[in-house]
Amino acid sequence: MFTGIIEYTGEVLKVSRVGTNKVFLVKSLLTPFLKVDQSLNHNGVCLTVEKISIDHYQVTAIEETLLKTNLNDWIPGSLVNLERCLEMNGRLDGHIVQGHVDSTAICTGKTEKSGSWEYTFETDKQFASLMIEKGSIAINGISLTIYNVTEQTFQVGIIPYTYENTNIKLLQKGDTVNIEFDVFGKYVNRILSLK
Repeated sequence: MFTGIIEYTGEVLKVSRVGTNKVFLVKSLLTPFLKVDQSLNHNGVCLTVEKISIDHYQVTAIEETLLKTNLNDWIPGSLVNLERCLEMNGRLDGHIVQGHVDSTAICTGKTEKSGSWEYTFETDKQFASLMIEKGSIAINGISLTIYNVTEQTFQVGIIPYTYENTNIKLLQKGDTVNIEFDVFGKYVNRILSLK
């Protein structure tokens, strides 16, 4: 369980194909605080820490994860948003994020707004019922509020702190991001669909 408040970024050092899986070596200032078998959010994807070195660690993404996320786009040098799992004695500063990516979205626009940035995204209209005005979403693991929602598009506003301390600053029109919709909205949607 995560909150969508990014703690660190990491740099992908190496990508290896092992059968249908991909193994990633990631370098980060977070590495000394990690332990093997720990869940760690990478761009919104919950992956298990498998090995730790002095300044980098290893995680593996299975085929299912590769099919539903943008992890296939990762190459050496890619910048990744990182968040450790929620401690139950802490504040929930973002919203509840599971690290279970629902789909991807395409960035269709980026506008600088004199001190903030506005991004527009497009996703499959099958998710329209999960997107509500001023609702929560996780984009590459970042807890954000969506607005100007249509059947397939939505916008988010990015404050300077988030822009400078996550990989969203590198995002350009045409890039793919991982998205996770609000878990409570997904449960309500499922319950209503069965009535």
